Amino acid sequence: MLPSVFSDIGRYEQACDQAIAMCDGNLRSTIKALIMANEFLETELAELQAAVAAGCVPAPCSHAESNAA
Repeated sequence: MLPSVFSDIGRYEQACDQAIAMCDGNLRSTIKALIMANEFLETELAELQAAVAAGCVPAPCSHAESNAA
């Protein structure tokens, strides 16, 4: 399990560097952008959970159909 932890750390470091670079090195802007992205994903998740709870789920597709898309 230890090697995967180290590979995740490297991946997270790279993601941090990319996020900071996208905000021109401004750490406050980077944090704000990440908070906004997280809020968007939380909203999407809540909407998906509500749809599943209401029985609105997409029909399952076969493996061949999902590869064709």
